[in-house]
Amino acid sequence: MALQQQHCEACRADAPRISDEEAGKLRGEIPDWKQVEEDGEEKLQRQFKFKDFAQALAFTNQVGDLAEEEGHHPALLTEYGKVTVTWWTHKIGGLHRNDFICAAKTDALFDERT
Repeated sequence: MALQQQHCEACRADAPRISDEEAGKLRGEIPDWKQVEEDGEEKLQRQFKFKDFAQALAFTNQVGDLAEEEGHHPALLTEYGKVTVTWWTHKIGGLHRNDFICAAKTDALFDERT
């Protein structure tokens, strides 16, 4: 089943981080995302571009709604004409399958707008 059709599972503090092998496979479904390290934690990040602030803010709100639905929350930076979305799992201090699912769902939201 495609990532964007899956749902997040409740994550515990002792849940394992995603393996490098599985992360490599899943990145194929979200090719526009980059894996970054911030404060010693692996994260998925992508910048989305828009015509103006109003469109960027509307997208930010859509991602917020997605986050609430999935019970998984990203860092969102909204600026004039762009939104940077960063997914990672706070409880485990790194990447979980949930982050890849939410990244794919974020891509789908963006694709619906264009």
